[in-house]
Amino acid sequence: MENVRAKKHLGQHFLKDLEAAKRIVDLFQDKNSNKLVLEIGPGMGVLTQYLLKRDELDLVLVEIDTESVAYLKKNFAIAENKIIEGDFLKMNFQEKLQLVDNQKFGIIGNFPYNISSQIFFTVLDHKDQIEEVVGMVQKEVGQRIASKPGNKDYGILSVLLQAFYDIEYCFTVLPGAFNPPPKVDSGVIRLVRNYDKVLDCDFKKFKLVVKTAFNQRRKMLSNALKPITTKELPYANKRAENLDYLQFVELTKLIFEVA
Repeated sequence: MENVRAKKHLGQHFLKDLEAAKRIVDLFQDKNSNKLVLEIGPGMGVLTQYLLKRDELDLVLVEIDTESVAYLKKNFAIAENKIIEGDFLKMNFQEKLQLVDNQKFGIIGNFPYNISSQIFFTVLDHKDQIEEVVGMVQKEVGQRIASKPGNKDYGILSVLLQAFYDIEYCFTVLPGAFNPPPKVDSGVIRLVRNYDKVLDCDFKKFKLVVKTAFNQRRKMLSNALKPITTKELPYANKRAENLDYLQFVELTKLIFEVA
């Protein structure tokens, strides 16, 4: 079977640099008791080949491209029930992964750039089950997620993800490592769930405050938060990009009068 044709509408850029692929897989540490790992968009299996060498991992692939699914089935010794043909963003994890109770799992992949932010919002929706994420994304997205307060890259996903995960920007991958080469550099990031981080407020309200604050990120918080509150608040003369997640928790509790 010939190589899979990259499809623009799926945002496919197949990694061909084997050294980079091995580095990505080596980043996945899996220090937890559960060995289940879900690879998003394996394509022609450049990461898969190294993941399969990790005997301790229970690998499941999710791939939306039928041509890639056929390629993977032909070229890799993977059980039929370990390849899920479908859209990660629409997956019922409990059902598709046959999870027991609140079973934990990890995620790895060369994420399609056009849905990378949506993937991380999905991770947030399942933050109490997804313990580790190693993903390749557009470099600026990776830098934004790992960015600290006070940086112009710092944004909504930075705050939301850092409220639950320890995040590291690991390394950059240049366009020539892909076929076809993207027009931008790529970056690999690693997220590890930190259970010592306890969100002391309702997550939906916290998310609303963060999103509202960043919707007008050039404005001071006194003005940016007017759509949801008229209260006098601390940090009123600061901008959203200057606050860490704990300060956003403080604002959320004050706005919604949580004791």
